[in-house]
Amino acid sequence: MKHPYRLLALFLTISASSFTALAQAPPAPAVPVGTGSLTGLVLDSLKKEPVPYATVVLLPPAPNDKAITGIAADDNGRFSFTKLAPGPARLRVSYVGYGTQTREVTITAGATDVGTFRLPTAGTALAEAVVIGTKPVVEVRPDRIVYNADQDVTNAGGTAADVLRKAPLLAVDGDGNVKMRGSGNFKVLVNNKPSPTLASNLAEALKGIPAEQIQSVEIITTPPAKYDGEGTAGIINIVLKKGVDRGLNGRVSAAGGNRNSNANASLNFKKGKVGFTSSLGTGAWYGPNEFERTRVGKLDNSTLLQRGDGNYNGRWQFGTVGIDYDLSEKQSLSLAGSLNNYRGSNFSNLLNDFVVPGSPQDNSLFTRTTENLYGGFNGELTATYTKTFAQPKREWSVLGQYANNSGTFGYDFDQYANSYTNLETSQASYRERSRGRTPGSEYTAQTDLVQPFGETQTLETGLKAIWRRTGSVADVDGLTLGDPDFVRLAGRSTDFSYDQNVQAAYATYTAVFKKKLTVSLGSRLERTALSADFQTSDQPFERDYLSLLPNGNAQYTLSENNSVRLAYSRRITRPFIDYLNPFIDRSDPRNIVFGNPELDPELTDSYELSFNTNGKAGSLNISGSVRRTDNAIESIRLPTSEVGVTQQTFRNVASNAYYQLNFYGSAKPVTGWEISGGPDVQYIVRRSPALGIERRGFTAGLNFNSSYKLPKKFTLSTFLYSSLPSPDLQGRGPANLYYQMGVKKTFLKNKADLVLNFGSPFNNYWTYRNITNTPDFRETSESRAFQRSFRLSFAYRFGQEQQGKQRKSISNDDVKGGGNKQGGQ
Repeated sequence: MKHPYRLLALFLTISASSFTALAQAPPAPAVPVGTGSLTGLVLDSLKKEPVPYATVVLLPPAPNDKAITGIAADDNGRFSFTKLAPGPARLRVSYVGYGTQTREVTITAGATDVGTFRLPTAGTALAEAVVIGTKPVVEVRPDRIVYNADQDVTNAGGTAADVLRKAPLLAVDGDGNVKMRGSGNFKVLVNNKPSPTLASNLAEALKGIPAEQIQSVEIITTPPAKYDGEGTAGIINIVLKKGVDRGLNGRVSAAGGNRNSNANASLNFKKGKVGFTSSLGTGAWYGPNEFERTRVGKLDNSTLLQRGDGNYNGRWQFGTVGIDYDLSEKQSLSLAGSLNNYRGSNFSNLLNDFVVPGSPQDNSLFTRTTENLYGGFNGELTATYTKTFAQPKREWSVLGQYANNSGTFGYDFDQYANSYTNLETSQASYRERSRGRTPGSEYTAQTDLVQPFGETQTLETGLKAIWRRTGSVADVDGLTLGDPDFVRLAGRSTDFSYDQNVQAAYATYTAVFKKKLTVSLGSRLERTALSADFQTSDQPFERDYLSLLPNGNAQYTLSENNSVRLAYSRRITRPFIDYLNPFIDRSDPRNIVFGNPELDPELTDSYELSFNTNGKAGSLNISGSVRRTDNAIESIRLPTSEVGVTQQTFRNVASNAYYQLNFYGSAKPVTGWEISGGPDVQYIVRRSPALGIERRGFTAGLNFNSSYKLPKKFTLSTFLYSSLPSPDLQGRGPANLYYQMGVKKTFLKNKADLVLNFGSPFNNYWTYRNITNTPDFRETSESRAFQRSFRLSFAYRFGQEQQGKQRKSISNDDVKGGGNKQGGQ
C-alpha cells in the first residue's frame, strides 16, 4: 500500500468540503403561487422501513373513486404530486403483499406534507407482544426481484446456501457453486455492504450464515452508479434481520438433520436514542460424496479412469452486533461488527487407472487417500454518520470500514502404486502434504450525497476509496517410500503478496417528467492500482488503469399498475486472489490447478428491457436482456508436457454474449394459497480466437415456489428448481434438479414454530455431469450430490419483534472470486 494516509487525508478533505458546500446550499425553490402539491412517505408498519414503488393514487372526495392521477413511490418510499388544484381529495396507497390505506387530504395553494402512510402486511395478526406479518415469498419490483426468505417455511434450520438456491434467477449446484442468470460473475453483498469472505470463498462461506438470520435476498440485474462497478451479471444483496423499533425482542432456534445442524439466537432492543442488535450462531455440515472421471486422449488413444468416494464435514460460527445512536432529530451514528469463521475438510478415496496403448512405461495405476482442508475468518467493523435535512430526500453520509479476511488451505495424500485398494500408511509409495494461507485485509472510506432540486429532480454523488491487501503463502512437503522423513519440495512453494487500491467517483441524475416518465443517467469513474511481489521468483509488477462505467435507465408508467423499464450499464470484473494465486495444486495427480497473476480485467455491457405489472391478484415481470463481455476471464484446460496430465488455469481468452428472456410472476389463486415462479431462457455465444473455439446454444431454467396456509396454524411450502445443460467454452455444463417441501406449525400464542423439511425425497442424489472437449482430449466428469435430506427445526420468539431503520452500509462489490468459490463462468 503506497501513501495510504495521503489518500485518506485527501478523501476526508473532499468529504469536509462536500459537507460545507451542502450546508451552504440554497433551499428548495418555492412552489409557484396558486399551484398545490402533496408529498408523503410510505413505510412498512412492522419494520418501519420504506416500501419502494408503492402505488399512490389521487382520488376525488368520496364516493367518487375515479382516479385523478397516480404515481409510484421512489425506492425510498417517498412520493410527490405537483400542479394540483386546491380543494378536498383523497390519497389511496397500496402495494402487493400489503393492505390498502385511504386518507382524506386538503390541497392548498402551496405545498402540503401529508405525513407517513404505514401499510400493514397482508394477514397481520397480534398476539400478546409478538407481531407477525406475512408478505409475498417473491416481490417483483421495477429494478430488482426480492425473495422474502423469512416467509418461506422450507428455509427453517438451513443456511444461506439453501436460501440462495431458492431465489429467482439464481442456481446452486452440488458443490455449492452459485450462478446468476447463468453466469458466475456477480457480487454478493450483506446488508448492502461487502463481506470479503464471500468474495474469496462463496461456496463455503455461505454455509456459515444461518437462514434464520436472513430476511430477504435482492437480485439486482442492472445496478446504478452508486454501486461498485464489479459483477457483470449483477448483484445479490442478502438482507439480514436487524434492529428494533422499541422494546426488547429476541429469538432462539435449533435444527438438526442428516445434512446439517445448527443453533442460533438474537437479542435486540431500543430505548430512547439508542438501538442495539445482536445475533450469534453455530452449526455443522456433513455428508457423503462420489465422483467419476473418464478421459480419452485424441492423439495417443490413452484412457483415464478416476473413481472415488468419500465424505465432507465442517463447522461454522457467525455473530453480529450493532449499535445505533440518534445524535439529534436529523443526525445519527451507527457501529456494526460481524464475525464469520468456518473450517472444513473433504476426504476421498481415489482409484486412478491410466493406460496408453503401445507405451506401457506411461501407464499408471494407483489408489490415493486425500484430505483437502480449508478455512476462513472474516471480521468487519463499520462506522456510519448520516445527516438529513428539512428538505425532503436531502441526505449526506460518511462511512468507514475495516475488514480482515484471512483463509487457510491445504491437503494430505497417501498414494499406493500398482494397487486397486488402499493399504497401510507405512506401505504408501509416496506421501505429500501442503499447508497454505491467504492473509487479507481491507480499509474502505466512502461519502455519499443526495441533493434534490425541486420535487422532480435529484442528483446523487459520491466518493470512495478501497485499500485492499492479500496474498498467498504455501509450502509442499513430500515423502517417498524408504526415506526417513518428509522433505520440502524445491520449486513447489509460493510466497505471493498482492495490493489492489481502488478510488472511485460517481454521479447520478434522476428526473421525473409529467409524472409518467422517470429517467436516471449516471456514470462511475474508477482508478485501479495494482502491485504484486513474488518472493519465490523475484518478479514484481505494478500497473494502474482508469475505467469509465456509464449507466442509465428510463421507466415509463403505463397505468396505475403497469410500467416498462429500459436500462443500460457497463460493469468491470477485477480478478481476486483465487484467480491470481500462482500456487500449483497437485492434489489431483492428473489435473493440476493454478492461478494466473497476469490476468486483465474484463468489461461487460448490459442492456435490459422489462415490463412490470402489479395488482391485487399478483404480479408479473417479463424482461429481455443482452450481456456482452470482451476479454472474458475463463477457466480453461490444456495438456502439459507430462503424458496424461492436464492443467487448469484462468486466461483472458474469450468474448461472450448472453441473450436472455425471463418470466417471473406471483399469484394468489385462492385465499391462503400463494404461488410464484417462472421460466428463464438463454441463448449463449462464446468465442475464443486464441483457442480456435466458437460455441453457441440454448439453456433454460425453471423456478417455482408455493405456500398454502391450512387451518390450526399449519403452513405447507414447496420449492422446485431445474435447469438444462449450458454451453461452456470447452464443453458443456451440467443440468440441475432440486426440490424441497416442508410443513410448519405455529403455536404457543404465535411465539413458536416447529418445521419439518424434506429435500429431494424421491431421489437419493443428483448427478452433475460436465463435459470437456478439446483438440487433445475428451473428458466426462460426474459428481453426485446426495440431496435427499430431512431437517427438524424449532424457533421461539419473545418480545416485540419489530425492525427499525436500515443502516447505511458499504458495498465493496468490486472483485471476482475464483474456482469453486465466487466466480468462474
